[in-house]
Amino acid sequence: MKTQYYKTLLELQALRNLDTKGTTTDSSSLNTDFQDLLNSLLNSVSIESKPSEQQQIMPNLDNLTSLLSKTTSHQLPPISTDSVTKTGQTGDIDTMIRAASEKYGVDEKLIKAVIKQESGFNPNAKSHVGAMGLMQLMPATARSLGVEDPFNPVQNIEGGTKYLKKMLSKYNGDVTLALAAYNAGPGNVDKYGGIPPFKETQNYVKKITASYFA
Repeated sequence: MKTQYYKTLLELQALRNLDTKGTTTDSSSLNTDFQDLLNSLLNSVSIESKPSEQQQIMPNLDNLTSLLSKTTSHQLPPISTDSVTKTGQTGDIDTMIRAASEKYGVDEKLIKAVIKQESGFNPNAKSHVGAMGLMQLMPATARSLGVEDPFNPVQNIEGGTKYLKKMLSKYNGDVTLALAAYNAGPGNVDKYGGIPPFKETQNYVKKITASYFA
């Protein structure tokens, strides 16, 4: 199985764990179903999975994403785009960043540094693994954050900032760990007790912090 699938699983699990506060008793059965399906999927995969096995695993991943949406839909409503323009011009992006910064309490400069590294301020950017928009949200992550259109600059920035805020909160405001989790998934940060030993992630954190702390 490709590394990106693991990252998606870890992101989904992190979002599920971080969003359990305030869950009503009506969703308790869905919570149990989600955890059972996640555990089953994690136990069934391996790095050496064959292509045929990967095809069997991916429908389960889709089911997991769908179930996560059901269990968190009352907590993560679709992101509103009414208050900010959508033209995607640099000046408008600054306004969007400011709005998301104020809403989630994340430094504007940090959001800009992440966007610069992720997409170079291109709202139509799409990576070879399917990450989309200014803050390069994966499809499953975007849906879990309430982002309906990842290529909409307003929704993308708000969704990405929301996720970045979750990572900052998880790691007690440690910017380097939050960035490492944004790139490689919080599961890897927890596994290695810090920035994972992945060249891509280490360079990612280095470039963004250099820009942010400059």
